Amino acid sequence: MLEIHNLTKNYNQGADVVEVLKGLELVVQEGEHVAILGPSGSGKSTFLSLISGLDRPTEGRIQLAGINFTNLNQKALTQFRARHIGIVFQQFHLLSNLTALENVKLPLLIAGVSDQEKKSEKLLERVGLGHRMHHFPNQMSGGENQRVAIARALIHEPSLLLADEPSGNLDNEIGKRVMDLLFEVVKEKKSTLLLVTHNEELAKRCQRRVYLKNGRLDS
Repeated sequence: MLEIHNLTKNYNQGADVVEVLKGLELVVQEGEHVAILGPSGSGKSTFLSLISGLDRPTEGRIQLAGINFTNLNQKALTQFRARHIGIVFQQFHLLSNLTALENVKLPLLIAGVSDQEKKSEKLLERVGLGHRMHHFPNQMSGGENQRVAIARALIHEPSLLLADEPSGNLDNEIGKRVMDLLFEVVKEKKSTLLLVTHNEELAKRCQRRVYLKNGRLDS
């Protein structure tokens, strides 16, 4: 499903080169749930940005569904991401001028999928927000916004779901309910999950845990 080989990311800092990721190797099977753990500043979010195609590696190859998308041009990469990858961010990243329903419909609109309204309404009902689908982000709580974000990330049934500290901005009880929902819906959709977290208890809910430290992965 997902193959990562020699993944390297460097940044120029003045005359110096900062090595953030150093030749990472990882293979994830279809439907597998993998937690990525590591201390702050270890490169976890950079790692997810590369896998999502939001950033480009300095070296290496990322292959998803048999396609090495690190070589795609920007237009092709955007189309590939829209078809195959869903992302849940810690900060929600909902569009403030769109309702919950419109935010969830957006990936289907971009992809030109039919029955956008019906599919989006059904998934919002599934995440317990049927009564809030016409509300804007500033009219909803943090937990509700994160549930909208989960629905938006899964509406096009991506092969791979990337979640970057998805409960990090929520209190413990709301965060637990949101994560229960995320794992339930991912299992239903049979999506592969890469979960970045610093929470060991949350990581234990995944089938496998890998640790990112000093720019390197260790199982």
